[in-house]
Amino acid sequence: MQVDELLKPFPIKEFHPFPRALMGPGAHEMIGPEALKMGFRKTLVMTSGLRGTDIVHKIVESMKYHGLEVVVYDKVESNPKDYNVMDSVKLYQENACDSFVSIGGGSSHDACKGARVSVAHDGRNVNEFEGFNMSENPKNPPHIAVSTTAGTGSETSWAYVITDTTTDPDNPHKYVAFDDASVASLAIDDPVLYFDCPVDYTAQCGFDVLAHASEPYVSRLNFEPSLGNAIRAIKLTSENLREAVWNGQDLKGREGMMYAQYIAAQAFNSGGLGIIHSISHAVSAFYDTHHGLNNAIALPRVWAFNMPAQYGRFADIAEAMGIDTHGMTKPQAADAALAAAIRLLRDVGITEKFTDVTKDSYSKNRLGQGPTAFYQSAGTISGDAADVDRITNHVLGDACTPGNAKECTFETVRPVVDHCMNGDLDDLIS
Repeated sequence: MQVDELLKPFPIKEFHPFPRALMGPGAHEMIGPEALKMGFRKTLVMTSGLRGTDIVHKIVESMKYHGLEVVVYDKVESNPKDYNVMDSVKLYQENACDSFVSIGGGSSHDACKGARVSVAHDGRNVNEFEGFNMSENPKNPPHIAVSTTAGTGSETSWAYVITDTTTDPDNPHKYVAFDDASVASLAIDDPVLYFDCPVDYTAQCGFDVLAHASEPYVSRLNFEPSLGNAIRAIKLTSENLREAVWNGQDLKGREGMMYAQYIAAQAFNSGGLGIIHSISHAVSAFYDTHHGLNNAIALPRVWAFNMPAQYGRFADIAEAMGIDTHGMTKPQAADAALAAAIRLLRDVGITEKFTDVTKDSYSKNRLGQGPTAFYQSAGTISGDAADVDRITNHVLGDACTPGNAKECTFETVRPVVDHCMNGDLDDLIS
């Protein structure tokens, strides 16, 4: 059954669960006691390594101090790959672990969720669980998710995103698995851990939050329990992202973005997403670029695409972003929201189109790197007609697309993708 057949026209809406959470400065120091209380004995820690910081070392040593045995898998990549998941599953099984801790951003949390699902099914390949509640065993190993970025909100959602590099090595496929069984057992959000997040990553992750908040607010699901969190997260992002980026050692901006990303994820958890995310997934699949960067580039184009279907909701977004809309029509206010988003993108220094993304565009960029031959050969983003076509086709098969505010076809979405690749943002607001 196709994704759109499963979801449209959304006659019954489902509220998905959240995990318990500890939030605030110093919350990460509770990991050891909380793990013991949850019955952890031998834990696999999954992380990208967070090299250049001592975060992983401090948390691992704290866990050991509290009597826990710890095994570390620190090779999770940005846009986590199926082999990251399966390598960690092997390590978990070989060491007879009984629990997981993920430390990092969405990549670490998503890979960990996929590993838990695989472990619960005797090590079956994670790619078998693409889709909606595809797992058969609802009991996964317990999992504490510790966030070091204000972005994905994966620590509180029922979604995890994995890149399938094995089914068709010449055409990697980045997919979203939605599974209630994958929800973490405990989320920990500590803004102190965000202090080491680089400036550019902070900005990109912030636009991931804005995408998470705005897409459920205008989604065709129109899920009432999600709308309040969505619009509040937009307001918090507008108020705090600049400060978090340019004054990252200050607690106020970091804490504001902590709450923004957390409640934005709770908004999309049941309220749905759209083609900002679908475009991001496609570009990541082919170029391994950062998810937040992709969302930032796609967001203004998708807002412009969707506004005719939701002028009123975009007018609300304008107010949440601090615009005085008194005397404006709904379309005028919606246009003002788009201009505010572009101003925010420029204020935090994000690249404006995909063909301008190079190996030196941002820290920890993986464009043109390995370990697979496919990614080593994808050293530049071409943006030519064939590239636009393959990305558009990937978008149309993405699980987020059916929730988009405006109906999506190849003919309507292709120009949006082309503009993301090659267009000038000033064209959208001239």
